Amino acid sequence: MKPAINDASARQRSGEPSPVRHRNGNRHNRPRRPEITEVERQIAGLANRSTQELRVSWRRLHRTGPPLGLSRDLLIRALAHQLQERSYGGVSRALRRRLQSLAGASENGAMGVDPGLSLKAGTTLVRQWRGQTHTVRVHNDGFEHAGQRYRSLTAIAERITEAHWSGPGSLV
Repeated sequence: MKPAINDASARQRSGEPSPVRHRNGNRHNRPRRPEITEVERQIAGLANRSTQELRVSWRRLHRTGPPLGLSRDLLIRALAHQLQERSYGGVSRALRRRLQSLAGASENGAMGVDPGLSLKAGTTLVRQWRGQTHTVRVHNDGFEHAGQRYRSLTAIAERITEAHWSGPGSLV
């Protein structure tokens, strides 16, 4: 019996197969990626174009010049996004309406909850903080904690923790 070869380059020289296995068998049996698509080729080509050529592409696409101060990097990213959207499709009308609705609510100051979080009035949230249980009741126009009304969960978390922070490990 041959001893196992641990070094990948030595394994290649010896002709021994790689011990790395993939879902569809060994690494040699996995499906190959098709050739680079035309859209991918166009996107890759954006980096090789001059800034002036990129601005001309923007003008052709939007029928106006790019915003003043838009960096070359953002210009490339925006053009790449447009190429992908034309090839693979953009966002649905329903999503576009939802985004416009959220933007309007944000501008009006009416949005006090994370748009990804949908809490119904009457819901009770319970969290532990340093051995004490805190209960928050959801209302149509905000939240209630310890008999006081708040516009956001962040404000309640700040009151409880006496610190301004959120994210992993926070109460919110």
